[in-house]
Amino acid sequence: MQKVLLLTSIGLLFFCMSVSAQKVNTDSLSLVSKISTDQLKLGKLQNQLEQKTKNKQDASEQAQRSANENSNAADKLNDNPENKKLARKANNKAGDARSDSRNARRESGRLDKLNKDIQDLKKRIADSQVKLNKYIQNESVNRTTDSNQH
Repeated sequence: MQKVLLLTSIGLLFFCMSVSAQKVNTDSLSLVSKISTDQLKLGKLQNQLEQKTKNKQDASEQAQRSANENSNAADKLNDNPENKKLARKANNKAGDARSDSRNARRESGRLDKLNKDIQDLKKRIADSQVKLNKYIQNESVNRTTDSNQH
């Protein structure tokens, strides 16, 4: 995916350079640069996506295991409520469950933020490409009218 984005941006860069070889339009060149930079950022974010998804799944599984252990410890304590050792163990398991659920929520939030950042970058790239296409079309129209006048 990253290779495709890189090749697309390079191809776009060469195309724009050839189109604007006679009349350099700094706005279109800055758009090409911005698109290339954004595509590079997008590739980096997409490379992180798999790891963040795995982190979220692992954290969710750990939270579920901790909740199950907490439930088992509470059941054992319920059978023998006077046992201090079981009470301490149940309390520790409850703390572990709280901590693991917090970590799972944190990982979920990180994945959601990454997905939002990816979508925002895709939208920004698309908007920039639309602007660039307008510049390219305007330049070709201007060149056509200039050549017709001479």
